[in-house]
Amino acid sequence: MRDTRCEEHSSYGLDNHGLYNLNDAYWNLNTPALYEQIIRRREGIMSHLGPLVLRTGHHTGRSANDKFIVEEPSTEKEIWWGKINRPFPADKFDDLHRRMDLHLQAQDVYVQDCYVGSSPQHRLPIRVISQYAWHNLFARNMFLQATPEELVKHVPEFTVIDAPKFHASPSSDGTNSETFIIVNFAKKLVLIGGTSYGGEIKKSIFSVMNYLMPMKDVLPMHCSANIGTDGNTALFFGLSGTGKTTLSADASKTLIGDDEHGWDEDGIFNFEGGCYAKLINLSPEAEPEIFETTRRFGTLLENVALDARTRRVDLMDATFTENTRGSYPISHIPNATRTGMGGHPKNIIFLSADAFGVLPPLAKLTKAQAMYHFLSGYTAKVAGTERGVTEPQPNFSTCYGAPFMPRHPQRYAELLGKKLDTHDVEAWIINTGWSGGPYGVGDRIKIPYTRAMVNAVLDGKLKDVPLEKEPFFGLQVPKHCPDVPDEILNPRNTWSNPADYDAQAQKLAKMFAENFKQYADQATPDILAAGPSA
Repeated sequence: MRDTRCEEHSSYGLDNHGLYNLNDAYWNLNTPALYEQIIRRREGIMSHLGPLVLRTGHHTGRSANDKFIVEEPSTEKEIWWGKINRPFPADKFDDLHRRMDLHLQAQDVYVQDCYVGSSPQHRLPIRVISQYAWHNLFARNMFLQATPEELVKHVPEFTVIDAPKFHASPSSDGTNSETFIIVNFAKKLVLIGGTSYGGEIKKSIFSVMNYLMPMKDVLPMHCSANIGTDGNTALFFGLSGTGKTTLSADASKTLIGDDEHGWDEDGIFNFEGGCYAKLINLSPEAEPEIFETTRRFGTLLENVALDARTRRVDLMDATFTENTRGSYPISHIPNATRTGMGGHPKNIIFLSADAFGVLPPLAKLTKAQAMYHFLSGYTAKVAGTERGVTEPQPNFSTCYGAPFMPRHPQRYAELLGKKLDTHDVEAWIINTGWSGGPYGVGDRIKIPYTRAMVNAVLDGKLKDVPLEKEPFFGLQVPKHCPDVPDEILNPRNTWSNPADYDAQAQKLAKMFAENFKQYADQATPDILAAGPSA
């Protein structure tokens, strides 16, 4: 094996991960050097103005059914086992690891030594070993880069071995398919095989942080965060498509991060050093900061359509997938903080794209309601987004990030409740979905209105506005909001037939109640009482 390393590199070699007899091992290459490798190996194409366009094959999103956690004595009692956190035998993991190492023999690999967590107290040294050069650039974009001095002493506390060309044998390996993403907390190792989707690297390490941070009394969160001109921090929780990235990337605010954060005794800190934005239908008018990143050197564009002659991309084209993505360093956002940290939030906002047209565009939550909706993690799928979906479908995702939460949800909810009490935080829910009827009948709430609601919350303009309690979810709805028509604030008033609204609201309330049964054994009475009256 020939090591092709930067001048400063760790002496903690690849043999510590079972890797021997490799071809070339490229260590900590910078962005231009990785560009050269990607183009030389024909892994991607350079587009107009410099971004790289990549294809991920038939995996254009996460493979949720192929994710496992190794069941072993040191952690088995800490994991919330079930449909999301599925156990995997330790001996099967070891066999897969051995065969992956054999598969990589006589091949090139790329190594990035980096960190997760902007807080010096809580940052985790990690290593990403990848078969593709572009996956290494993805890791370089998404995680925090080490200084030359740190690289010399770098010893990873967690390692990802990523080999898309290696496939499992489900019949003998016990996987669900040839694809697998397996976390082993005892061995501090993640194995990824059979998928080229870059997001698996990012989210596997997020799962690791979600397991480790609660032991330090740190709340790990699937949220974006920014800082207002008054210095106050705000958090935005939401699933894909709810506006989490869009609403936090505001030119008038300082961005902390767009997706993964921790909340410790000092405030908020970003887990990452980059952003992974959804790009489909991105416009320079509605999302100017994110749009500009699609025209920058260093950005990776996953499954974005490209004109082969002009090399210009088309962000409106969903030929390959609706889930087109852009990975870029957070420094591509001009108003992003370089520290990755902010103070304790004054407001947290839960974003829900309600395709049933039921939830109010804006409502204030009590502490118990905040914990209820945090545990519920509600949004909705619209008709046509998946095969067989012909009408809105509820999508409940624990803590707005169920696939990445290894521990029991109540542990995260308790941490949230403690933070809300300690720092006197106000909680809100904003519906970025439909009004005046469900999807296909009503209209989606306009982004300028949503931005006005967010700004009103963060700027304290709703402090003296009277609130009206809506009857189905018990939410406190402001009667007025600057720059938003009063008539849309009460969702029932936007429906042509109020009785149809009532029936739809009762239907959604029952869905909430049915979903929450899984938490009833550990949820406190006040949280249980904070749910809708189904």
